[in-house]
Amino acid sequence: MDELNETGLRRALERAWSAGPGGGPVLLLVEGEAGTGKSRLLARLTDRLPEPARTDPSAAAGQDGPVLLVVEDVHRAAPDDLAALRTLLAAPPPRLACILSLRPEELPEPGLPLGAATEYPAGLTVLRHVLGPLGVEDVRRAAVAALGPDRCPPGAAERLHRATGGIAQVVADLLAPLADRRAPLPADLAPPPRLGALALRRTAALPPRHRPVVHAAAVLDEPATAADLAEVAGLAPEAGRTALQAALAAAALHDHGDGRYGFRVPLAAAAVRAALTGPLREDLHTRAAALLVRRQPVPWERVAGHRRVGGRVRGWLHAVERAAQRHADTGDLERAVALLESALATGPVPEHARSRLVALLARSAVMGLRSDRTLEVLQHIVADDGIAPSLRGEIRLDLGLLLCNQMGRCIDGQVELERSVGELQEQPVLLARAMSALSMPYWPGAPLAENVAWIERALDVSEQIGDPVVRAAVAANRVSVLLNIGDPGAWPLVDALPRDGEPVAVRQQAARGLCNAADAAVWIGHYDRSRSLLGEGVALAARSGASYAEQTGRGCTLVLDWATGRWAGLAGRAGALVAEAGDMPFIASDARLVLGLLALARGAWAETEEYLSGPDAPDRDHGPVPLSAAASGALIRLALAREDVPAAAAEAALAWARLRAKGVWAWAAELAPWAVEATARAGAVPAAREMVAEFAAGLDGRDAPSADAALLWTEAALAEATGDLRTARTAYERSSAAYEALPRPYHAALTAAAAARCTLAGGGQGTESAVAALTGCAARFESLGATWDAARTRADLRGHRPPEERRGPGRPGYGDLLSPREDEVAQLAAAGMTNREIAAALHLSPRTVEQHVARAMQKTGARSRQQLTAVPRTAPAD
Repeated sequence: MDELNETGLRRALERAWSAGPGGGPVLLLVEGEAGTGKSRLLARLTDRLPEPARTDPSAAAGQDGPVLLVVEDVHRAAPDDLAALRTLLAAPPPRLACILSLRPEELPEPGLPLGAATEYPAGLTVLRHVLGPLGVEDVRRAAVAALGPDRCPPGAAERLHRATGGIAQVVADLLAPLADRRAPLPADLAPPPRLGALALRRTAALPPRHRPVVHAAAVLDEPATAADLAEVAGLAPEAGRTALQAALAAAALHDHGDGRYGFRVPLAAAAVRAALTGPLREDLHTRAAALLVRRQPVPWERVAGHRRVGGRVRGWLHAVERAAQRHADTGDLERAVALLESALATGPVPEHARSRLVALLARSAVMGLRSDRTLEVLQHIVADDGIAPSLRGEIRLDLGLLLCNQMGRCIDGQVELERSVGELQEQPVLLARAMSALSMPYWPGAPLAENVAWIERALDVSEQIGDPVVRAAVAANRVSVLLNIGDPGAWPLVDALPRDGEPVAVRQQAARGLCNAADAAVWIGHYDRSRSLLGEGVALAARSGASYAEQTGRGCTLVLDWATGRWAGLAGRAGALVAEAGDMPFIASDARLVLGLLALARGAWAETEEYLSGPDAPDRDHGPVPLSAAASGALIRLALAREDVPAAAAEAALAWARLRAKGVWAWAAELAPWAVEATARAGAVPAAREMVAEFAAGLDGRDAPSADAALLWTEAALAEATGDLRTARTAYERSSAAYEALPRPYHAALTAAAAARCTLAGGGQGTESAVAALTGCAARFESLGATWDAARTRADLRGHRPPEERRGPGRPGYGDLLSPREDEVAQLAAAGMTNREIAAALHLSPRTVEQHVARAMQKTGARSRQQLTAVPRTAPAD
């Protein structure tokens, strides 16, 4: 017997009706398990064949012309029908094409479709086509076709393939109701009714004494040996083997090879389990737990599930604890948290077990991602006056960490951490962790001096107890404290973090320390070091299961790429992180800052406000101090661009007060230049001078290259505001050179343009070089995508071009192309700026801007400002 593809099968059937060479009767056997698509294949084959006479087995022998005989489900045929088929095929008509479909697993006589007397004569061409399960890619295509690509997340097709065994009908039955409801693929797949009926029908066809082996396979829910099935079924070995043989013959179970047996479609097990009731179900699960607990390593999570269904509460909770601890030890914190949350939410848990499970849940949660259910559990526990103070302190410690980090509620978290210190005096390991957490300067509320005092106390305690995990945690936080304030002594401590330490919790702390160090390095201006630390820290976090550190590393990368001018695709990556972070505001805060800064540079000022001060933006009074300072700097700049000097000065005063309360002046790098400019332009020059002096004093002895460059810029802004253009130009030039060295190309261009502007405003020598500098800055802004900065820089150039580059009287003709000025206005209008805002940015009147927008819309065919697009310019600048 031969196997052909679908096209070959069709041609072979057509040749059966040919009178020439190669013709003659053909028998096609289409074999496949239930649901593999035999009926659909037959429909495709017969629909495309010519129309010969169609008849039944008893009348086909008398046909002289072409005959097509199709018999489906031969495995169900009655003895008389099988006899008729055997008679027909023993002496077939010369132009017969016969197609038989069958399920090989349900044949009364395995391998013999026409019964024990199956025989094929020499003149009959016999073809065999076996339909197997779908591959993963086939399942993926089916899922995408039914649900759409947005509802098929990574891993969905693999999960669907595993659950269905690749059986086409089961895949279709699962997807059809989801497509109708426009629902995504659920995490837990239930067996569709057709599959459930098939599994239960085959089980019911067995004698009652043989059914327990099928029940055992359903409870174990994975291919198992004959001995294991017999043990769980409660059968003696020989009786178990007899029952297994019967189940295989009835296709109730499937031989997976390697001496293991189970359901052909894994989902079918759930249908059989659901039909089990009462003591029978409990006995099966109890025996399954006893079987699994003898394995090495013990699959404790599965044991827990069996013990729970079997009614053994104490054994269930013990297994849950062992399983969660193993997940935590191997870095799978999300799985540990989910398992513990489920157990604690399932009915009353005895107090002695509850305290241990809650403590493990808390420890696992602080290194994982956000879980509101865990937060509720921990808050409920610490509010219980009946628990021991030591346990309350332990839970409160992790509650404080969860609030600060995953939940973004730093003030509430610090309150819990401070309270935990008083409750942990007799537990030095946990006490050191609490003190170490309170040392982090990132959050507002406590001045830097308190943070330093906490880390010193934590260091003393950790050195006394010698616990490796606590020492790693304290070392990681010590790095964060010193590096964020620009202490040069921090770098050797970074190198000493225990990247290869044991147990895995040590590596998790090292990963957190590396990612925190990378973040600190961004804010103080060590960008190459930050990128190196990020690569190492994120990789270590992924290997050790420190999910939270891994996600914060992604946010730090966005800020680093913004600072160093890697803006291509940056907005898309930041938007993706905001979407993924969901309800974890701290993880999304870096991304929202970057989106706001990018929007400001291109003139999308409404977006800037939404990202930096909208309802979903981090609270600048309660959020991370360096992010709040950077956000305030951008909002001050936006207010100045809108010529709202009072609003700019008010934001500057609030932001400066926040920074002064914290005392980490390295973080003023993104705030100080704009705050000083706004304060000086508001008429408070003495206050602006005091701000510059305070900034300079705060950087004395600190290693903060970005803040050093910003201090020069701040001095320049003050000098320009007070009319000292020569001093301003020199300070701007020095600041630009410092930014180039970092490198920070956007800031280098901003300060270089400001230096050129001072030169032009002062008149005299240097005009030609200043024009060249402005021209270069405009090009750099354009290459970065800073549309607004490019446009306003070109506006500064008007009236300063050499005579040979100036156009003569009259307006040049551009035809259907946008003029350079129309192009600039169109880009800013498309970004969302109002006519008045564009006028202020480009030093034009609102009426002129209105005319430019109207002409741009007419030339481009845009129906709205948002549809305006830039058209290539071919004419000289106007």
